[in-house]
Amino acid sequence: MNERWYPHVTVAAIAVKDGKYLLVKEIIEGVSVINQPAGHVEKGETLEQAVTRETVEETGWSFEPIYISGIYQYVAPNGETYSRFTFFGELANYDAQAPLDSEIEQIIWMDRSDMSVHPGLRSQSVLRCVEDYENGQQYPLNTVRQIVERQS
Repeated sequence: MNERWYPHVTVAAIAVKDGKYLLVKEIIEGVSVINQPAGHVEKGETLEQAVTRETVEETGWSFEPIYISGIYQYVAPNGETYSRFTFFGELANYDAQAPLDSEIEQIIWMDRSDMSVHPGLRSQSVLRCVEDYENGQQYPLNTVRQIVERQS
Protein backbone atom coordinates (compact mmCIF):
# COMPACT_ATOMS: atom_id res chain seq x y z
CA MET A 1 0.00 0.00 0.00
CA ASN A 2 1.28 3.48 -0.81
CA GLU A 3 1.87 5.91 2.00
CA ARG A 4 -0.63 8.74 1.91
CA TRP A 5 0.81 12.16 1.04
CA TYR A 6 -0.37 15.44 2.57
CA PRO A 7 0.63 19.03 1.79
CA HIS A 8 1.52 21.47 4.53
CA VAL A 9 -1.33 23.94 5.06
CA THR A 10 -0.09 27.44 5.81
CA VAL A 11 -1.46 30.95 6.13
CA ALA A 12 0.09 34.36 5.53
CA ALA A 13 -0.94 37.94 6.36
CA ILE A 14 -0.83 40.96 4.07
CA ALA A 15 -0.98 44.19 6.07
CA VAL A 16 -0.09 47.64 4.75
CA LYS A 17 0.70 50.86 6.59
CA ASP A 18 1.85 54.06 4.87
CA GLY A 19 2.50 52.15 1.63
CA LYS A 20 4.74 49.57 3.30
CA TYR A 21 4.09 45.92 4.03
CA LEU A 22 4.46 44.27 7.40
CA LEU A 23 7.16 41.61 7.10
CA VAL A 24 9.38 39.60 9.37
CA LYS A 25 13.04 38.73 9.17
CA GLU A 26 13.29 35.17 10.41
CA ILE A 27 15.87 32.41 10.67
CA ILE A 28 14.89 29.30 8.72
CA GLU A 29 17.32 26.38 8.75
CA GLY A 30 20.13 28.75 9.74
CA VAL A 31 19.41 31.32 7.02
CA SER A 32 17.96 34.81 7.55
CA VAL A 33 15.00 35.42 5.22
CA ILE A 34 12.15 37.90 4.70
CA ASN A 35 8.55 36.69 4.82
CA GLN A 36 5.04 37.83 5.55
CA PRO A 37 3.82 36.88 9.01
CA ALA A 38 2.97 33.27 8.22
CA GLY A 39 2.89 29.75 9.52
CA HIS A 40 1.21 26.39 9.73
CA VAL A 41 -2.41 25.84 10.63
CA GLU A 42 -2.66 23.99 13.93
CA LYS A 43 -5.09 21.16 14.67
CA GLY A 44 -8.58 22.49 15.37
CA GLU A 45 -7.94 25.98 13.98
CA THR A 46 -9.76 27.68 11.16
CA LEU A 47 -7.63 29.43 8.56
CA GLU A 48 -8.72 32.82 9.92
CA GLN A 49 -7.78 31.84 13.47
CA ALA A 50 -4.39 30.61 12.26
CA VAL A 51 -3.49 33.82 10.39
CA THR A 52 -4.59 35.93 13.35
CA ARG A 53 -2.52 33.84 15.77
CA GLU A 54 0.56 33.73 13.54
CA THR A 55 0.54 37.50 13.03
CA VAL A 56 0.44 38.16 16.78
CA GLU A 57 3.08 35.51 17.52
CA GLU A 58 5.48 36.85 14.89
CA THR A 59 4.91 40.61 15.10
CA GLY A 60 2.99 41.63 18.23
CA TRP A 61 0.28 43.16 16.01
CA SER A 62 -3.32 42.02 16.26
CA PHE A 63 -4.68 41.24 12.79
CA GLU A 64 -8.25 41.17 11.54
CA PRO A 65 -8.66 39.31 8.22
CA ILE A 66 -10.89 41.13 5.72
CA TYR A 67 -10.59 38.92 2.65
CA ILE A 68 -8.51 36.19 1.06
CA SER A 69 -6.08 37.70 -1.43
CA GLY A 70 -4.75 34.44 -2.81
CA ILE A 71 -4.55 30.68 -2.57
CA TYR A 72 -1.29 29.11 -3.69
CA GLN A 73 0.31 25.72 -4.08
CA TYR A 74 4.08 25.85 -3.79
CA VAL A 75 6.62 23.07 -4.16
CA ALA A 76 9.76 23.98 -2.22
CA PRO A 77 13.26 23.06 -3.37
CA ASN A 78 13.25 20.21 -0.83
CA GLY A 79 10.19 18.69 -2.55
CA GLU A 80 7.71 19.60 0.19
CA THR A 81 4.37 20.98 -1.01
CA TYR A 82 2.64 23.88 0.72
CA SER A 83 -0.94 25.05 0.27
CA ARG A 84 -0.84 28.72 1.30
CA PHE A 85 -3.90 30.83 2.07
CA THR A 86 -3.02 34.52 2.12
CA PHE A 87 -5.29 37.03 3.84
CA PHE A 88 -5.41 40.80 3.57
CA GLY A 89 -6.40 42.43 6.82
CA GLU A 90 -6.22 45.39 9.14
CA LEU A 91 -3.80 45.82 12.01
CA ALA A 92 -5.13 46.98 15.35
CA ASN A 93 -3.30 46.90 18.64
CA TYR A 94 0.46 46.60 18.78
CA ASP A 95 2.08 45.04 21.84
CA ALA A 96 5.77 45.97 21.85
CA GLN A 97 6.27 43.67 24.87
CA ALA A 98 4.70 40.60 23.25
CA PRO A 99 7.06 37.63 23.17
CA LEU A 100 7.76 36.77 19.52
CA ASP A 101 8.45 33.34 18.04
CA SER A 102 12.07 32.36 18.56
CA GLU A 103 12.81 32.35 14.79
CA ILE A 104 11.89 36.03 14.43
CA GLU A 105 14.88 38.37 14.27
CA GLN A 106 13.11 41.59 13.39
CA ILE A 107 9.80 43.12 12.31
CA ILE A 108 10.29 45.22 9.18
CA TRP A 109 8.22 47.39 6.87
CA MET A 110 9.09 47.31 3.19
CA ASP A 111 7.48 48.57 -0.01
CA ARG A 112 6.98 46.39 -3.06
CA SER A 113 9.84 47.90 -5.05
CA ASP A 114 12.31 47.09 -2.26
CA MET A 115 10.89 43.57 -2.00
CA SER A 116 11.24 42.98 -5.72
CA VAL A 117 15.02 43.48 -5.58
CA HIS A 118 15.67 41.99 -2.15
CA PRO A 119 17.77 38.82 -2.42
CA GLY A 120 16.56 37.36 0.86
CA LEU A 121 12.88 36.59 0.32
CA ARG A 122 11.93 33.24 1.81
CA SER A 123 10.35 32.25 -1.50
CA GLN A 124 8.81 33.84 -4.57
CA SER A 125 5.47 33.37 -2.82
CA VAL A 126 6.23 36.48 -0.74
CA LEU A 127 6.35 38.79 -3.76
CA ARG A 128 3.61 36.95 -5.65
CA CYS A 129 1.17 37.46 -2.77
CA VAL A 130 1.91 41.20 -2.74
CA GLU A 131 1.51 41.44 -6.53
CA ASP A 132 -1.86 39.67 -6.40
CA TYR A 133 -3.01 41.95 -3.57
CA GLU A 134 -1.92 45.05 -5.52
CA ASN A 135 -3.72 43.74 -8.61
CA GLY A 136 -6.96 43.69 -6.64
CA GLN A 137 -7.35 39.95 -6.23
CA GLN A 138 -10.00 39.44 -3.53
CA TYR A 139 -12.06 36.49 -2.38
CA PRO A 140 -14.61 36.69 0.42
CA LEU A 141 -13.66 35.06 3.70
CA ASN A 142 -16.54 32.62 3.23
CA THR A 143 -14.79 31.24 0.12
CA VAL A 144 -13.47 28.65 2.57
CA ARG A 145 -16.18 27.06 4.70
CA GLN A 146 -15.52 25.34 8.00
CA ILE A 147 -17.40 22.03 8.12
CA VAL A 148 -17.26 19.94 11.25
CA GLU A 149 -18.88 16.52 11.26
CA ARG A 150 -20.51 15.58 14.52
CA GLN A 151 -19.25 12.34 16.00
CA SER A 152 -21.97 9.82 16.79
